[in-house]
Order: sequence, then C-alpha cells, then structure tokens
Amino acid sequence: MSGGDIAALIAAGAFAMLVLVACVPIYRLRKTVDAATQAINDLNDRTAPVLGNVNATVENVNTALGQVHVTLDGVNAQLERVDTITAHAANVSANVANLSAVVTSAAANPLVKVASFGYGLRRAASLRRKADDEKEVRAELKERRRIGRRRRSAADQES
Repeated sequence: MSGGDIAALIAAGAFAMLVLVACVPIYRLRKTVDAATQAINDLNDRTAPVLGNVNATVENVNTALGQVHVTLDGVNAQLERVDTITAHAANVSANVANLSAVVTSAAANPLVKVASFGYGLRRAASLRRKADDEKEVRAELKERRRIGRRRRSAADQES
C-alpha cells in the first residue's frame, strides 16, 4: 500500500463520515417536510367544506342579486310610468293656467266696467241724497227764520 492508496482510503473514510454526518440533517429535513405535508393535507381537508359553504353562499347571493335586478327593473318600469303621468299632469296644469288666463282676461274687462258703473251709480245716488238732505235742511232753516221773523214782528206790533 502506497502513500497515495492510504490517502485515498483516508479521503474515502472522510467522505463516508461526511455522508453519514449529512444524513442526519437530511433525515431531520425529511421529517420536517413530512410534517409540512401533513399540515397541508389537514388544511386542505378542513378548507374543502368551508370552500363548499362559500360557493353555496356565493350562489345564494347571486340568486338574491338576480331577484334584486328583476325588482329594480320593475321599479324602473313604474318610474317610467310615473314620469309619463307627471308629464301629462304638467301639461294639464299648463292648459288650466292658460284657460284661467283667457277667462280672466275675458271676464276682467267687463267686470271692471260693471264694478266701475256700480261705484259711480252708488256715488251719484249718495250725492243726490246728500243734496236732497241739504235742500231740506235749507228749506227748514228758511222756514224757521221766517217763523221767527213773524213772531218778532207780531211781538213788535203788540208792543
């Protein structure tokens, strides 16, 4: 056995020791990978029912959203009808306003004339009564003065 053979044996022994020393961490790493695989499998087993429930919930929400969509379509149709009714009501209101303006303009001028005539007639009658009353008062005052003068002249003649 030569020195090179001994060196090769030492190197082979060192390599074997290195392989044995490296096997321990690899063995431990295998246990860690197995534990991680088991944890992933457990997680997968637990999340499958949860994901099934989530899928059922999403389907229920989609059904409810479909019903809401149908309801909103109905509401929009009703709102279109209300818009039409409102437009017709606005048109009727405008027509009534125009009719009212026409009636007012047609009736206002004769009504003003009638009211003015009535006022003038009342004023004239009032002035006429006042003039008649004043005439009566003047006539009565004249009569009293005349009676007073006659009494005085009768009294003067007696004395």
